[in-house]
Amino acid sequence: MTDSAGTALSEVAATRDPHDTTKTLFQERLNVSWWGWPLPLLGAALLAMQVHMGHPGVRAWLPYAILVPLAVLGMVWLGRVRVGLDERTLRVGRAHLPLRFIGEVEIVTKEQKRKALGPELDPAAFVMHRGWVGPMLWIELTDPDDPTPYWMFSVRNPERLRTLLLAQQAKVGAEEDTPHAAAVPASPRSGESDEPRSGESPSA
Repeated sequence: MTDSAGTALSEVAATRDPHDTTKTLFQERLNVSWWGWPLPLLGAALLAMQVHMGHPGVRAWLPYAILVPLAVLGMVWLGRVRVGLDERTLRVGRAHLPLRFIGEVEIVTKEQKRKALGPELDPAAFVMHRGWVGPMLWIELTDPDDPTPYWMFSVRNPERLRTLLLAQQAKVGAEEDTPHAAAVPASPRSGESDEPRSGESPSA
């Protein structure tokens, strides 16, 4: 399980403007899978049993009432990360990335993760890995002012997110390439006319 980043300028607190009307295109919470719950809960119960056996004076229910809820809270905290995409921004946890700075987008399968997170990993990359989520998404950054070469993060539905990313990226690029309307020449000020004033000859 990894949650790291280099000195990325793109990793900032994702504080949403309450007046922001940007449409959400994709959102996913990386909750811990059901098969990840039994072992921590069993461990908490066994630890509570050991505490009670080692300290007979402690009420039998007290260690369970403390340790089991703590295990539950820990699992909920581990699954707090959200992956979201709106019309102009990709968000992973507290980090956000404007779509105009996205280059290539590739899917990292469960089988490819070992190399991607091992010998092929760039130390300056932004990584958000959750072991209970199989695939990941690899995104190249094109921002010349950002030292982060790429993002790589866990997501359960990378195919859908990749399709939405590329489609929205193309849309944003087309909007930015659209030339602005030509400026309308200013009209003469009130009380002025285009005719030459008395004593002035019309310009050639």
